[in-house]
Amino acid sequence: MRRVYLDNSASTRVDDEVVEAMLPYFTEQYGNASSTHQWGQHAKQAIEDARAQVARLLNAQPTEIVFLSGGTESDNLAIKGIAAAHCSRGRHIITSAFEHPAVLASCDQLEAQGFTLTRLPVYREGIVRLKDVRAALTDETILVTVMLANNEIGTIQPIAEIGALVAERRAAGQRHLHLHTDAVQAVGKIPVDVKQLGVDLLTFTAHKIHGPKGVGALYVRRGVRITSQMHGGRHERDRRAGTESVPLIAGIGKAAELARVHMDERAVHMRQLRDYLEAQIIERIPDVSRNGDAEQRVPGVANFNFDFVEGEGLQISLDLKGIAVSTGSACSSGSTEPSHVLLAIGLPRDSGHGSLRFSLSKDTTREEIDYVIETLPAIVEKLRKISPRTKKKTAEHAE
Repeated sequence: MRRVYLDNSASTRVDDEVVEAMLPYFTEQYGNASSTHQWGQHAKQAIEDARAQVARLLNAQPTEIVFLSGGTESDNLAIKGIAAAHCSRGRHIITSAFEHPAVLASCDQLEAQGFTLTRLPVYREGIVRLKDVRAALTDETILVTVMLANNEIGTIQPIAEIGALVAERRAAGQRHLHLHTDAVQAVGKIPVDVKQLGVDLLTFTAHKIHGPKGVGALYVRRGVRITSQMHGGRHERDRRAGTESVPLIAGIGKAAELARVHMDERAVHMRQLRDYLEAQIIERIPDVSRNGDAEQRVPGVANFNFDFVEGEGLQISLDLKGIAVSTGSACSSGSTEPSHVLLAIGLPRDSGHGSLRFSLSKDTTREEIDYVIETLPAIVEKLRKISPRTKKKTAEHAE
């Protein structure tokens, strides 16, 4: 049986060059980066080299990069850190209805503590509208947090335009207003320039771009004040206490370097295969629709709704054929509810249950996509024959 992995939005294979870059810091240069002896200084230099590599990918300064355990911690530090540092100036936060759970849960917690939260709609195309951001802003707003690319449908949000709006408000005297974007699904896949976007904080993680799990980064624009959420030592310039994982940080640095160098060719490769996959699915399977905007999205993601069939049944059936896909965010796995992303773009609950995400990477091949195309139609047809929703549709037509 063939094995085809199309769940790269959940995690990617660690690149061989990344593994090679990490290995010395497990077995040879294993010192603590806070130690002053040679072992410690070698480890510290590895961290600073990685900080420079990540900064180059984002067009930031190395001192603006904070290393953490991943995207979730990065989102938490950005949102809660701004809220704690600036709550005396305002207690209003703006986000979107289909953010990653790390953002939504952080905002929900602050709302429970007395902050006011505005959740922006994203409409059928899955894109926040600037007019809604403008209408939601008040003098009490201290943070706008909107993701750069959605993790389930891949749509790209107008962060540069939101950044310009935030800059206008700051120029008019609202200096406590900040913009954060969760760019976990965008960095390394599309150009991400923190200066062009106009963001104050940006979340990034390694394992979405062929780096290791367990390490991420937060860009904090120079001069932005945040309150640490992890207390202990004075690591990461007092922003995140705890002994740094030197091997993982070396890994995120190398993954960032490779992503910067090979971004264009990777994007072309993924886009071509994704478009081929989409065209074949739409041609071969009836009652299928694409979720989210067709153009304004990252190159490797395709999300489909298959009418009259359960997405979970589709996922399991494909897995039995060696094909890995997902019904939504890996961070929401185990939920029996339809994806909050699909509900936010207006899909009925029944339709939300029938959606699948196919996410490609630089390693995906044409042969793998052909295998999916050959395998999927028969599975959909089989499941529709036994689906109660198909029977309901047949009965309605008979009437």
